Amino acid sequence: MDNTRLSRLNQLMVESLGHIFQRFSQTHFQGILVSVTKVRVSPDLSVGNVYLSIFPSSNAEKVIDAIGQQQGYIKRELGNTIGKQIRKMPELRYYVDDSLDYEDNIDRLLRGEGDNPLK
Repeated sequence: MDNTRLSRLNQLMVESLGHIFQRFSQTHFQGILVSVTKVRVSPDLSVGNVYLSIFPSSNAEKVIDAIGQQQGYIKRELGNTIGKQIRKMPELRYYVDDSLDYEDNIDRLLRGEGDNPLK
């Protein structure tokens, strides 16, 4: 599959999964913000790696477990949304995207706040 088509599919899945998780969060995760940061689908469309940003990050395990239990519902909703654009729905694997936490930690260290292992 050419790179342009794959990148458009990744972006389409980010938007569609974002809407699905927005509705899903209202009923299952009161007070927890779940957003899709990126999706990487393999070139053969067999696997889609979905990276989620979860706030507060202390609830990440709980959210990932709940999403795993509702895998069928989420995949069905995604199929209803983008089913016309894709022939085969990939297996979705969910990961926590902690890059924002990492960035925040670096900012704190540069400002002199927090534990600096170099001192």
